[in-house]
Amino acid sequence: MSEVPLDLVVAAVAAETALPPEVVRAVLDLTDEGATVPFIARYRKERTRALDELGIRAIVESRDRVLKLEARRFTIRSQLEEQGVLTAALEQRLQACTTSQELEDFYLPYKPKRRSKATEALERGLEALAVRILEQPRSGVPLTEAQRFVNPAKGVDSAAAALEGAGDIVIDRIACDPDLRRALRSAYLQYAEVQATRSKTAPDERTPFDDYGDHQEPLRSIPSHRFLALRRGAEVGVLDLKLVFDRSRTLAFIERHVHLEPRSPYADLLVTAVKDAWTNRLKRALETEVMAELKSRADADAARVFADNLGHLLLAAPRGTRPVIGIDPGFRSGCKCAAIDGAGRFLGTITIYPHQGAGGQVQAAEQLIRFLTAHPSFAIAIGNGTAGRETESFVRTTIANSPHRDLIVVSVSESGASIYSASDLAREEFPDLDLTIRGAISIARRLQDPLAELVKVDPRSIGVGQYQHDVDQSLLEKKLGDVVETCVNRVGVELNTASASLLAHVAGIGTTLAKRIVAQREAKGAFPTRAALATVKGIGKRTFEQAAGFLRVSQSDEPLDRSAVHPERYDLVRRMARDLKTEVAALVGAGELAQQIEVDRYVDDDIGEPTLRDIIDELVRPGRDPRESFEPPRFRDDVNAIGDLEPGMEFEGIVTNVTAFGAFVDIGVHQDGLVHKSAFWRRVHEPSELVHVGDRLLVTVEEIDSERGRIALRAHRR
Repeated sequence: MSEVPLDLVVAAVAAETALPPEVVRAVLDLTDEGATVPFIARYRKERTRALDELGIRAIVESRDRVLKLEARRFTIRSQLEEQGVLTAALEQRLQACTTSQELEDFYLPYKPKRRSKATEALERGLEALAVRILEQPRSGVPLTEAQRFVNPAKGVDSAAAALEGAGDIVIDRIACDPDLRRALRSAYLQYAEVQATRSKTAPDERTPFDDYGDHQEPLRSIPSHRFLALRRGAEVGVLDLKLVFDRSRTLAFIERHVHLEPRSPYADLLVTAVKDAWTNRLKRALETEVMAELKSRADADAARVFADNLGHLLLAAPRGTRPVIGIDPGFRSGCKCAAIDGAGRFLGTITIYPHQGAGGQVQAAEQLIRFLTAHPSFAIAIGNGTAGRETESFVRTTIANSPHRDLIVVSVSESGASIYSASDLAREEFPDLDLTIRGAISIARRLQDPLAELVKVDPRSIGVGQYQHDVDQSLLEKKLGDVVETCVNRVGVELNTASASLLAHVAGIGTTLAKRIVAQREAKGAFPTRAALATVKGIGKRTFEQAAGFLRVSQSDEPLDRSAVHPERYDLVRRMARDLKTEVAALVGAGELAQQIEVDRYVDDDIGEPTLRDIIDELVRPGRDPRESFEPPRFRDDVNAIGDLEPGMEFEGIVTNVTAFGAFVDIGVHQDGLVHKSAFWRRVHEPSELVHVGDRLLVTVEEIDSERGRIALRAHRR
């Protein structure tokens, strides 16, 4: 394929994203130079008019779609040239296609076909008769006309056989008509309905899909989450799905499209061909295409919801570098306790059995007190899975009358912790520890710094999406990877303490270089400055440029290494300091002094006001963490299980997942409750307009279904 002209790409992307062409061109130029999205958004604002990461990613994704579309257009053009059928008119129609579906519709009549009745009829010389049927003349006798095409040598033994063969050609022409397919597809999406019925082979026991056993809904209004639910129900054999579309209206539409002339003697032949084309060719193909289109839309919505949830989870408030005890709770297997220091290093472990009778509880309490005494900590983090609430109650009771009464006790989400504990990464870090102890360590670290710990886990296992296993996995992986990259670079990373897992998400670094950084750090000691990063094998000028601004070196003699000011601007800051008759060290963190910097004085062709404002903000608050301050959740002490709930009870809960249909809230009873989108304090299109993962939410219990494990909640404005 020849290279696609940049002007064409820029125009197409600008049209799709509704962004100025000059901004699109700037972003594409920067990415072609090897710049990463976080770097462009943070350090090249003058070139992109301060476009944020979402806008930059939209341009990159649109560019990829345009290039894919143009590659397919090139292939189709080459095929038409090989067939010798490419004309100026066809080229014009080919160029007019703006989507991949339009391209495939256009190409369908010319696509090499397997041998069929239509191809055989063409070989027998029946095309002219087929054209006669499509022209719908008002005169003539079909059988008489067909007699001219009888040719036993070619297998056309009679006029009836000639008409039958010509009909096969007409059917193929109708089925391959790109304009007709486009119109029918649009009509399907607008007027068809999806119908779900309980399958005759469905299991007798309850399933999550029972509510859809007799369900019908227009395609134009079905929410993505419900479409995915119906699809999943069909895949597991609980539901049967079909699309309901008015057959008589469809046939009438096709007849109008092919210009059926009721007074033509050829009308009946065309009516028969229309019915055959619809029943045996178009209906099945269009239903497949429409379902694929709905799946694609649902995938995009689900990936967006998952990414939004993940972003808020990753940016949850960190507790900071304080020692923590992590507890992975369990009933029969006991509660695994692990102590870590402020840097997350493992110190020691015990297993206690507080849920095996009164005697076991007394012994467990004594063991826990001794462990807390041996490992002074700031907080106890308890996994919120099985036995989580019971363990939390036991711990609170145990420390209430002890020297450790001031310890903060926090319930921590353990989603994905078991996957991490069994991973190669966990085995490499703790080869001599049982996986349950690794899980307790991970729980403790999640309290210290959720972002640093969660990046070690495949985000798809964290459980903050809707039907994530049914979504296009490559799309989901891409969207979630983008979110992780955004969050890591937004917060910034301490070069001398970050794990390879965290460093790998820094702009320009990647897995291989992250491992080299850690290896050099372990072999030669801490990096004294940002500049020392360039001594790592494989980190050249371009990689250093991309990564440096997002890395912090808190112990560096260069004060700007502790900020997000990029090294390329250090000389500028030194100039600012000289102009203020002070030192850089005195300027960093000195709010009043930094505010005296006259922005206009430093604007030139290389740097504009947006970047200068960012530099001043960093001088005022160097290396600031965008995450909120930590505040422990507060659950009711008198409610531990779903059986303790009663309608009307009020709780402060933690939002654990936000979907298109509602928000799930942890109220401390092992089963999250659901605030349906109709149960918020005001009407919303999507719950994410009001709440996000990690938010505290005041809720009232409205309904409890203990058998199905469902809790209906109503949310109130705080």
